[in-house]
Amino acid sequence: SHPLLCPPGIKCGGVLSAPSGNFSSPNFPGLYPYETECTWLIVVAEGSSVLLSFSHFELEYHDTCAYDYLQVYNGAARDRGNLLGTFCGHSPPPPFSSAWHVMAVVFRSDRHVAKHGFAAAYRKDACGGQLTGLSGEITSPRYPESYPNDAECRWSIGGASGGGPLTLVFADFQMEGGQGCGFDYVALFDGPTVTAPGLGRYCGSARPPRTVSSTPHLLVIFKSDFNIGGRGFKAHFYSAGECQEVFTTIKGNFSSPQYPNFYPNNLKCQWSIQLPPGYRVKVFFLDMELEGRSSLTGGCDYDHLSAFDGGTEKGSLLGRWCGRESLAPVTSRSNRLLLVLHTDRNTAKRGFSISYVGVVPMNVSCTRTDFHIQIPVQSLAQLERNRIYLGTPSCAAQVVGRNFKIHTRFDTCGTESQRRNNTSVIVSTLYIDFSVGDQEDIHRYEVQCEPKRKEASVTLIAGPDPSRLSQAENLVDAQKWEGEAINAREIKSQDTSDIVFISICILAGLLMVIAVVGLVLL
Repeated sequence: SHPLLCPPGIKCGGVLSAPSGNFSSPNFPGLYPYETECTWLIVVAEGSSVLLSFSHFELEYHDTCAYDYLQVYNGAARDRGNLLGTFCGHSPPPPFSSAWHVMAVVFRSDRHVAKHGFAAAYRKDACGGQLTGLSGEITSPRYPESYPNDAECRWSIGGASGGGPLTLVFADFQMEGGQGCGFDYVALFDGPTVTAPGLGRYCGSARPPRTVSSTPHLLVIFKSDFNIGGRGFKAHFYSAGECQEVFTTIKGNFSSPQYPNFYPNNLKCQWSIQLPPGYRVKVFFLDMELEGRSSLTGGCDYDHLSAFDGGTEKGSLLGRWCGRESLAPVTSRSNRLLLVLHTDRNTAKRGFSISYVGVVPMNVSCTRTDFHIQIPVQSLAQLERNRIYLGTPSCAAQVVGRNFKIHTRFDTCGTESQRRNNTSVIVSTLYIDFSVGDQEDIHRYEVQCEPKRKEASVTLIAGPDPSRLSQAENLVDAQKWEGEAINAREIKSQDTSDIVFISICILAGLLMVIAVVGLVLL
């Protein structure tokens, strides 16, 4: 049979702005045409949400819906951060409620296998609804205008597959006050119904605190009485499963929600790294792609990742990043580091993958002939002394008082002489073995001494598991090692030239001796 082509005049997509309506795939209930793409944009009054349901659904099946599909978006933009789901086959999508007053539906068919398509209906919900996205926004009716009297709205948030606990943050709040909030109020429940434990009841003009549920469900109820209103409220929610984490282990990995798929919009995520006193935190950016810089200001005004020294956003800012950048590692000045991801209402990207490692507190000094290394035992309390060694396992640390100590001469423990920046330095590698069972985990530090000045330094040279590094990171490493190989060749050539110079000196000395002997004999 010849391909079904979309004849001109068939209505496909458009803006739907009535309070309720119906729409369907082209030719429904007949077979839909091949190679067709339609977008319906549903727009209702601000402060309301869109309720969408499907009465019929039959598309070509594929396990990842790569051929024919229907997508539902929580907002206007065809933005993966707003995607509520992609559907195909015979199972109809569940009913959806948008997290704001706009919803988009996209239908696409390829050049093979046509089915009967779908029929859908939508209606404006004055307020409330079932919100299943990973993030979204809710507002009181008519916000920011004064809300109506005798209103009652219920938002049941959650139920998304893989969703974790939910965080609700109020951006604006102004309602009638009163003792016990008996007139107008917002009530929060830690579950899908009012029988769940209460998380608070709020009124007046003070913004409620950030609220985190203990389940993947949160119920928000708004109620107003017969008189005296206010501006109402605006709040946003997000699934906190991969979005609020605290790390206390010496090394770890984490990534933006849904990485490497696009992160949700309207997020504020926090990752707090808290290590024992004395440690510092070194963060490696394995991959990063966020929304780019503002064309107006050149700054990271939209989606961005920030790092703060210490455990809060009041700490000093170590960096703020956006777009697609290859970033150098960042090291904290204290034993705590906070990373915060902000995303706005549109334009999501792949996100980021990060690993970190704790920099062990140690004191390294040197003389003209020796290295002295001290590490507080409490920093490595779980390790035996033979897990800490310089160069080779035979040069293990000793326990002296409250410290692990290594005291060695430069001619032992794998130390070698190098020239760096035209200066002779002594270099060795300190190994700290955190391995448990079959899980190898050895951290390496380069210790360096400049004997003439008796100045020592230490640098972490290996922390994150190399197998987790992205290709870009491997490329950077390859360039770095290439550079180091060039340096090594320079050192080698310098060593070779030294040998040649010494050989010439010895030969000249021998010739002088022969000449003197010859003169005496004459």
